[in-house]
Amino acid sequence: MVRPWRIVDSIHTHEGLLELRQRGETDFLITIAGRVLMNASGNVSEIVLAQLACASLKNKKKPRVLVGGLGMGFTLRSALDHLPADAEVVVAELNPITVKWCQGPMAHLTAGAVDDPRVQIVIDDVAAVIRSAATKDKKNHFDAIILDLYEGPYERDPGRGEHLYGHAAIELSRCALKAEGVFAVWSEDQDKAFEKRLKAATFAVNRQRPGRGGRHVVYIARKTGPNAK
Repeated sequence: MVRPWRIVDSIHTHEGLLELRQRGETDFLITIAGRVLMNASGNVSEIVLAQLACASLKNKKKPRVLVGGLGMGFTLRSALDHLPADAEVVVAELNPITVKWCQGPMAHLTAGAVDDPRVQIVIDDVAAVIRSAATKDKKNHFDAIILDLYEGPYERDPGRGEHLYGHAAIELSRCALKAEGVFAVWSEDQDKAFEKRLKAATFAVNRQRPGRGGRHVVYIARKTGPNAK
């Protein structure tokens, strides 16, 4: 018999009621206004996203990485697993309650990734964090920017996420990256227009569907071109 979901915690947001639901020890859901945002059992694309984004940083001295969206912490865990001990990982998350959940009832899913000494949590829109980094000295730039948000670029809704995935936003991310830095983005499906915008900004783009018969898409875009530095 399938166990029913129980509500662990909830909070009202401008988008609707944000809830954490649990069934058993490791089965969790996060929903908003009744819509499922993420499921603890469906995390392959998130893990691969961070793995590919950080693949070239394992032997780099003091790499600096920005993760946009904490979620259940799987992307963060994967990034930490592929980064050296002296790395700095900034996590931009809009809802403090998500941090609380990752430190509390869901902490065992990621071996307490949020409390890793390499991690700095910033309660802010990741677009604002990118914009700030882009206008500061290069020492504040990132070796990788990883966007794992529940609303990624979406071909059937080209106006969605303009502040993150539009031409101007992509250019800001480029400016916030160090030489040969990586801009890694999760998407629920392929978005050819987004790919074109990345290439127009002289990113070298690698698109993958992780897992067998993967439904979601990850974009790994590396900063190239004459202005790569």
